Amino acid sequence: MTGELDALVERIVAQVRARVEAAGGTPLPAVTGTWQDESALRLGVAYGADRLGTAAHEPTGPLAADLAGLIDHTLLKPTATRRDIEGVCAEARRHRFYSVCLNSTWIPLAVRLLEGSGVRTVCVVGFPLGAASTEAKASETSSAVDAGAAEIDMVVNIGKLKGGEYDAVLEDIRSVVRAARSRPVKVILETSLLTREEKIAGSALAKAAGAAFVKTSTGFAGGGATVEDVGLIREVVGPEMGIKASGGVRTARDAARMVAAGADRIGASASVAIVTGGEPKDPT
Repeated sequence: MTGELDALVERIVAQVRARVEAAGGTPLPAVTGTWQDESALRLGVAYGADRLGTAAHEPTGPLAADLAGLIDHTLLKPTATRRDIEGVCAEARRHRFYSVCLNSTWIPLAVRLLEGSGVRTVCVVGFPLGAASTEAKASETSSAVDAGAAEIDMVVNIGKLKGGEYDAVLEDIRSVVRAARSRPVKVILETSLLTREEKIAGSALAKAAGAAFVKTSTGFAGGGATVEDVGLIREVVGPEMGIKASGGVRTARDAARMVAAGADRIGASASVAIVTGGEPKDPT
């Protein structure tokens, strides 16, 4: 299986590289090899998970609290109000989450509320469909960076990925990476809508385009992060890139399973429940 996976990834990237170079574009870096993230595995085992994604008990106390530093505390509902944003920022400060992840309209407010806390602000781009033009995604990214966003989570052009238009997908991602001006970019694949081959292709293209992370899901298209998808993405991108498991991560056990499979970051609206063992809020 490993040899087959490597061959497929290399074939996809070679095809994209040939198209870009034929059009006078910048050559792409090579994407080769498969790895397992042993540090993530050890962390997951410490939380009570094994490599196959099962858990003997629910992580609690300090171990569960340690997950806070991996969590992008997320509120992306269209009905979110200023008071809601103030609430998630207060929760992020209290529990020392890695970041808050919000729609672009709330980035200036979040940056002000989180100043001095060490909690970063992440902005979603092209959310949740990924079907906006490349120019629109780049413009939204640039505006978010100007407003103080520390990271960008962009939705891949799902239709073009599924249609095999790899050069267009590559340029879409690269344009956002350029507009982010060295801020980390996470590429959301929306794995529930993709075949295995499309997940591989999307992950390889995200790496070739210079993104920092591959992210599983928006949480708006059904499905969500799975142990199998996180493991597959890790095999494709190797140790150089991050993986954000997002969508359906509701408990500390869920989060630990994703870390064990290779995730470096967790996207969740149930962040407080994950670190305290309480009841998750309604998905957002």
